[in-house]
Amino acid sequence: MSENRAVAAVEATGIPYEVTRHGPVGSLAEAAAARGVEPRQLVKSLVVRRSDEDYLFVLVPGDRTISWPKLRALLGVSRLSMPDAAIALEVTGYERGTITPFGSLRAWPVVVDERVAGTISLGGGAHGVGLTVDAADLVRALGAQRADVSEPR
Repeated sequence: MSENRAVAAVEATGIPYEVTRHGPVGSLAEAAAARGVEPRQLVKSLVVRRSDEDYLFVLVPGDRTISWPKLRALLGVSRLSMPDAAIALEVTGYERGTITPFGSLRAWPVVVDERVAGTISLGGGAHGVGLTVDAADLVRALGAQRADVSEPR
């Protein structure tokens, strides 16, 4: 079960975490409320394709979106894309809406938007499951790169 893989992976880092389970939600605001955080603290883990077999995770606050020009400049590439749901599942082991860098099938590089700070909740490997962690702990545990890669929705 992918939830178990995500929880085992965050547990293995040694950072403090909390697992939150909730029923179906229909919006960012509902998801944030169900997890006891503000919408900006609900972090989206997005899979981005650089080239064939080369992906990365980009983590942005729930109330923002990826800034493609900023991300391309950071990575020094002229083209990036988001894989379809089937490819995202294939390269991470997680369905969209459940994706987390913790326990991914491969340890892809992680870029965390500079606005991701304090207590955050991100996907926990299954629908209705969130992992609540401190953003600084997440960055350290994953060896993530922090950068300005988002813009308002």
